[in-house]
Amino acid sequence: MRTNETTAIRLLVEYLKGEGVTHVFGIPGGALAPFYEAVFELGGITPVLAKHEGGAAFMADGYARASGRLGVCCSTTGPGATNLVTGVACACADSVPLLVLTAQVSTASFGKGAFQESTCHSVDIVDMFKAVTKSSVMVPSAAKTGDIVKAALRTALSGRKGPVHINFPMDLMKQAVSSCLVPPAKYRVAASQFDRGAVIGASRELIRAKKPAILAGNGVNMSGAHEELRKLAERLGIPVATSPAGKGALPEDHPLSLGVFGFGASLHAEKYLLSENVDVLLVVGTSLGEASTCGWNPGLAPGRALIQIDIDPGEISKNYPADHAILGDAGAALRELNFQVERDLRAAAELEPGPPRALAEFKKFNPRYISPEKMYSQAVPLKPQRVIKELQEVLPADTVLFVDAGTSVFWAFHYFSANKPGNFFVNTGFFSMGHGTAACIGAKLARPGQPVVALVGDGSFAMNGMEVHTAAAGGIPVVWVVLNNGGYGMIYHGEKALFGDKFTTSIFGKRLDIAGIAKGLGALAFRAQRPGEVKDRVAEALASGRPAVVEVAVDLYEAPPMGHRNNTLEKLFVKA
Repeated sequence: MRTNETTAIRLLVEYLKGEGVTHVFGIPGGALAPFYEAVFELGGITPVLAKHEGGAAFMADGYARASGRLGVCCSTTGPGATNLVTGVACACADSVPLLVLTAQVSTASFGKGAFQESTCHSVDIVDMFKAVTKSSVMVPSAAKTGDIVKAALRTALSGRKGPVHINFPMDLMKQAVSSCLVPPAKYRVAASQFDRGAVIGASRELIRAKKPAILAGNGVNMSGAHEELRKLAERLGIPVATSPAGKGALPEDHPLSLGVFGFGASLHAEKYLLSENVDVLLVVGTSLGEASTCGWNPGLAPGRALIQIDIDPGEISKNYPADHAILGDAGAALRELNFQVERDLRAAAELEPGPPRALAEFKKFNPRYISPEKMYSQAVPLKPQRVIKELQEVLPADTVLFVDAGTSVFWAFHYFSANKPGNFFVNTGFFSMGHGTAACIGAKLARPGQPVVALVGDGSFAMNGMEVHTAAAGGIPVVWVVLNNGGYGMIYHGEKALFGDKFTTSIFGKRLDIAGIAKGLGALAFRAQRPGEVKDRVAEALASGRPAVVEVAVDLYEAPPMGHRNNTLEKLFVKA
């Protein structure tokens, strides 16, 4: 710790550097100018100029997901701040740690109708962000900056992580402060707690189980607990399914993998978990919402015991009653559970063999995919199943893949095999369209040594595709694969399922020229229209080392595997 004389805004930037932040995403404005000045003078942090503040929030979100560190987005006061809200809400829903910095008009002009004022006297931006962050505060004085920033960082990065918001009046930013800069280890601690008694009970249940299963969620990815999950599954021979957000938490080419359960479910996961024979189910790091339970299917409840691990006590037993509740970080809890299993196994007189052989037989006689033959289809327009197969073949093993909301998600959940943990990203909490289109840029800056690809629909691209210019201007080599079916495909198929051919509201009057737009934004542009061309064009795009967009013409009328979503909608409409 060192005491120094500085300005309030420089102190904030020093704390960001202490957290390992290397990039901030936003759009400058007059009220925010001192922040950019401090970033320039102090060095070590690169500002990324977005095309829209919503894109900046998504980029910061992608940076945080890919790096495991804090993401930072910023805006000037007024509409710049309100434009951030959807991206911040997306991060909040998926427990992604962000620092959201917004500028404010001078304190002397509060309530006087200052240009773009967003205080409690007008559009109260601090109050607005309270609904989508863990903490939203205004800096009350320059002298309090250090305390405000430390509290915000501690809140964002402790317990169930999430975004925090600091609103900074412009006249306070350059005021002199004398402060002691505190290192991160002195103002926050890592999540390492777990409930030992509950761990002991869970271990005994798992060892005695005749047909156990694990459902792993995004909490495993967020805590980096992939190795602990694999060790437990292999030690006891327990099959593992993942929530959609947890896809890849156990490599999907692993013999014990069942694939995704919930939206876009693998048939293996669905049949195994919804059978009446699962007696013990271990749920790790998922809230068991609609997306990860096949619409709260009652068949998911195990015959004897549900064990639930979650860092948030509000999620335990929320939708399914837990017989053994372990409150804590997924990594810490699974690590201790592995230790306890070893203790109990050494003390056990007899050990039942695990079910790998039975699982192999199960997989042999039960298909994993719906219509697997369509992955080899020669049809034009291309079947989305064929597109996913070609992507699987061409993408390097360490590719970081972001999938945007829409039918793209269901095709990827079902047909793409995520074989390297921590490389598959999708926002399922808020399901924000345009997220993957922009978040991939932040991810590439976080992981410059790995290929980064975004799989998006034309609808999502329409919402945030201008951020391709951000990548082009910054020389950030991301590859976008855009499934162009001429409209909002997920809405179209939902309307078809609910109303037949009665009407449709979701098809574009004119198809977007995705490749033309990409070229105009400064990216390389490719088109793929026939079998084999997706693989070839994506290979060219990756080899170019430049931002590139591959437009893929796909069949609008091919229905994605979203039956559980449609069934849930029908039930909800009937109840309404």
